[in-house]
Amino acid sequence: MISSQFEAVGYDTGMKITKISVYQVDLPLHEGNYSWSEGKSVDVFDSTVVEIQTDSGLVGYGECCPLGPVYLPAYAAGVRAGLCELAPKLVGANPLELAKLNRMMDYELKGHPYVKSAIDMACWDLLGKFSGLPVCELLGGRYGEDVVLYRAISQRPPAEMAANVKEYRDAGYRRFQLKVGGNANEDIERIRAAREILAPTDRLVADANTGWTMHEAARVVNAVRDLDVYIEQPCATYEQCLTIRQRTPLPFVLDEVIDGIDVLVRAANDRAMDVVNIKISKFGGLTKAKQARDLCVSLGVVMTLEDSWGGDIITAAISHLAQSTPTDYLFTCTDFNSYVTVQNAHGAPQRVNGRMSAPTKPGLGIEPNWDVLGDPVWTTE
Repeated sequence: MISSQFEAVGYDTGMKITKISVYQVDLPLHEGNYSWSEGKSVDVFDSTVVEIQTDSGLVGYGECCPLGPVYLPAYAAGVRAGLCELAPKLVGANPLELAKLNRMMDYELKGHPYVKSAIDMACWDLLGKFSGLPVCELLGGRYGEDVVLYRAISQRPPAEMAANVKEYRDAGYRRFQLKVGGNANEDIERIRAAREILAPTDRLVADANTGWTMHEAARVVNAVRDLDVYIEQPCATYEQCLTIRQRTPLPFVLDEVIDGIDVLVRAANDRAMDVVNIKISKFGGLTKAKQARDLCVSLGVVMTLEDSWGGDIITAAISHLAQSTPTDYLFTCTDFNSYVTVQNAHGAPQRVNGRMSAPTKPGLGIEPNWDVLGDPVWTTE
């Protein structure tokens, strides 16, 4: 039921949500596991898919897949628990009124943006199907024929990581996110070994995922200052990262500490970054990720557009957000569906020589793979 606050302002108009169903799907990895800073690792990703049915007969789909419980304040079971709390209150709401719907979700559930992300994504899918347009056209228009991808290189011994860089470079990738944030001496070796594999035009990001203390980060950035490498999120807090930013001439990327418009504005004012990562679920969905994206374009900040993790549905959403971004402001994005062995939807982008294109069908351009999704684990009925 819609809360009385939203009924009072005439929210109950137009298309209506009639039912929300929640599905759970495991996403194993081709490489067996994915490892990053401080010994963190995931073998199988636990993803949640949301289906929103409406009285018009149109159905929309979204997905949320946290990177385990130790990466951000988000976890897979929490997505589904939050949806059980929030979804019944959205039945009867108009899914096409995205700004109103997001205000409503924020009213009914304080915080927990990752819980709201799949719902918002499914509503964009509905808006696209209703208008007959792909989501990237609704997000601002399609730029170019495709977008450039990066490949995340799971943390391993330096020689293995360099070999993985070569393997994926041979597959067409030209941008790499090297998972460091472990032992500082080994991380210096990892960065040097990977950079040696690459051509001068290739881009390498050393992503510590908050894993270094300030003295370790200072050692690493000083040891690799002669290389063409970006430094990403070296430390846990914004202030610690800003300290390292002020100590290095290397281009600097912020990620984990960027979780809203307020800190994004602060970081731009402090000149704390050259590139920023915008993760869809960390902002609460495509609506707020678009707000952050558009602000970054206005501020002149280049972006990586992505999510914490996911399958085909999230990959499609990333492709639409990325391809509707002015090319000069898109640093890179990613194709999570190429990392996993399970296809949770049909029609999602597939990489071609390290690039992908947003679907051209209405909405996200995907259809769920029901053989994988099976029966819902929860529904509003």
